[in-house]
Amino acid sequence: MPTITVYSGPNCPYCVRAKELLKKKGANFDVIDVKADREQFDVMLSKSGGRRTIPQIFIGELHVGGCDDLHALDAAGKLDALLAG
Repeated sequence: MPTITVYSGPNCPYCVRAKELLKKKGANFDVIDVKADREQFDVMLSKSGGRRTIPQIFIGELHVGGCDDLHALDAAGKLDALLAG
């Protein structure tokens, strides 16, 4: 399984939904709180092509996007293959 990183923040319902889906899929993932760490926010901006909203989700080096993007991949039947690596 590839490394999964979720750039997140506190009190973010979209972050919660994205993490719940990943948990449901049995995926292990790292959560980086960009509200608590400005340096990591800058890393997120750089990796995501300037997207400022949270969550920003990466599976391996692939930028999935946000919560809606993650759920769209699942609805299209493509998320499981990405999680399997």
